[in-house]
Amino acid sequence: MFRKHTRRAAKAAFAISFGVALLIGLAACGGGGGGSSSNTTTSSSGPKPAITLGTKNFGEEYILGQLYGQALQAKGFPLTYKGSFGSSELADKAITSGKMNFYPEYTGIIALDLAKLKNAPKSANATYVAAKKFEESGSRGLTTLNPTPFADTDTFTTLTSTATKDGLKTMSDLKKLKSFSYAGYPECDTRITCILGMKQIYGLNNIKFIPIGSISVYTLLDQGKATGGDGFSTDPQQLQTKKYTALVDDKHIFGFQNVAPVLKKSLLSGSNGALLASTVNAVSAKLTLAAMQAMNKAYVVDKKTPKEIANQFLSANGLK
Repeated sequence: MFRKHTRRAAKAAFAISFGVALLIGLAACGGGGGGSSSNTTTSSSGPKPAITLGTKNFGEEYILGQLYGQALQAKGFPLTYKGSFGSSELADKAITSGKMNFYPEYTGIIALDLAKLKNAPKSANATYVAAKKFEESGSRGLTTLNPTPFADTDTFTTLTSTATKDGLKTMSDLKKLKSFSYAGYPECDTRITCILGMKQIYGLNNIKFIPIGSISVYTLLDQGKATGGDGFSTDPQQLQTKKYTALVDDKHIFGFQNVAPVLKKSLLSGSNGALLASTVNAVSAKLTLAAMQAMNKAYVVDKKTPKEIANQFLSANGLK
C-alpha cells in the first residue's frame, strides 16, 4: 500500500506528462471565468435523465466522449458509454434512431457534410448557427450546446520533403502534379470537405483516393504510399516535428470545425436540464487548442487511455 506522499508523487508525475494541457487547465482554474465546480452547480431537483453517450471513430473523439461523460457522471447523471459508431454519417443515424442521445460533433461537418449546405458559412460562429439550425430542424428532435474554443480542421498533410521538391505551398499548387494520392477515412471520398471538395472546388481531378482503416496517415506518408493525407490540425505529429507540412487550404473547403455536443433536445426539458447544459458547457469552455493538442499527444505519443486523460484534465480544472 502506497504511503500518502508516494501517491502524491505518482499523481504529480502523471500530471507533468500532460504538459501544456494541465498547465493551461490549472491556470484557468484561477481565472476570472474559472473552471471551478461552481460553474456547474445549477440547483435542481428530481431524477436526472439517463445519458447514452457515443462517439465517432478516432482518438480525439474518444477523449471528448470521456471528458463530457465523466463530467456528467460527477454531477450524478446516469450514463452509459456506447463507444464508437464510426463516421459522422453513421453517428447521425445512431442518434436520430435512438441508439444514443449525446455525442460530440464538429460544426463544419454538420453544416457541410450532414446538412449539405450549398454555400459554406464564412465564419466559425456562422458555421455553429447553421449546425444548430440543422440539428433542430424538422423531426430530428436534437440540439447543440456551446461550441469549444478549439477547432480541429482537416488538412492536406504531406512530407515537408515532398512539398519542397514539388513547390507545394497551397492546395491549388497540386495542379502542378501530373497525379497524386490522398489518404483518408472512407467517408472522405464523398465529402465536400474532403475529396469531393478537392475535385469540385479545386478542380483536382488528378487525385487518387486511398481509404484507410487502422493504419495512420503519417505511416503511409512515411512509407511513400501516399502523396498526402487527411491530417488533423490537432494531431501531435503536426506540432512535434517539421517532417510534415500542411498545405494552405486557399479555397477553404475544410471549413470551421469547432466541436459542439449534439444531444436529444428532450434531455434539456426536465428539472435537471439546466444542470446538464451548464456541466457540458463548462467542459467545452476549457477545451482550447493547446489543451486539446496536449491531450491528443498524451493519447498518441504517451499511450495514456482516454479515460485517464479525461480524469486528469477534469480534476485539474475542478470539473469533477
